[in-house]
Amino acid sequence: MWNITEVALRLPTSKASDHLLQPLWDFLLFQHYTLVSSPFFPVLLAFSCYFIFSVPFAILDVLGETAPLFEAPLFEYKIQKQRRPTVAMMLRTLGTAVYNHLVFVLPTVLISNVVMPAPPLPAVAPTVWELISGALGVLLIFDTQYFFWHLAHHKNPHLYRWVHAIHHNYISPFSWSTQHLSAVELMTVGFWSNIDPILLKCHPLTIWTLSVFSIWMSVEDHIGYDLPYLPGHLVPFGLLGGAMAHDIHHQKPSSNFAPFFSHWDRLFGTAVTVKPSKKIDKEK
Repeated sequence: MWNITEVALRLPTSKASDHLLQPLWDFLLFQHYTLVSSPFFPVLLAFSCYFIFSVPFAILDVLGETAPLFEAPLFEYKIQKQRRPTVAMMLRTLGTAVYNHLVFVLPTVLISNVVMPAPPLPAVAPTVWELISGALGVLLIFDTQYFFWHLAHHKNPHLYRWVHAIHHNYISPFSWSTQHLSAVELMTVGFWSNIDPILLKCHPLTIWTLSVFSIWMSVEDHIGYDLPYLPGHLVPFGLLGGAMAHDIHHQKPSSNFAPFFSHWDRLFGTAVTVKPSKKIDKEK
């Protein structure tokens, strides 16, 4: 979150001009300063990415029944071919996401900006290394936080029932179900997403890039298609979970707790890479 107060933007120094990302940062600052300096910009960016990334797969799911030729090339990658989300299910999950943002996220952003305004945006862009290393660091920290949080909620029936159960309303996930979360879970995830980059002193451009990438990874986990050219397959050694791993989690809730990477599940023996049988594991 960044404050909306106009500040005098200093021209980059000679050192700043050596940054490969400086032209992009200058463009954002000088052409879209009002937008990117708004405390609501990170929320707008995150929700827009969730919406844009989800739409193509929603169309695919809807048209699959009425236009088989449209879906035929991709149907072989459908993980749970016997299950397809309905329009009502999509509207319900999208409605949950919109409600949570209007009722909980936006007021929190407003209060936070009043109590503790963020500093002005810096004039100098991050280096490519700073962007990549910062984003990777935040992803690893968040992956650790969510793994243990997620594991605890599946092991504790009270936590599961009151906080996490809503996300498991659907055995076969679909793109809109990415943010089908309770307010407690959404706010917890949002808190980590905001505090972790601050702890690592990440540049705003790093945070925004990370937001786009992490939301794509989250949507990918829920699309219900194990497509071959997604990051989950392109990154070697099975380091990323991907759609198949999270889909298995919804079928077999005692497995695959990490949101992005696979190392914690491997260490704790909860990694499952083989699709479960049609008999659904009811364990929570």
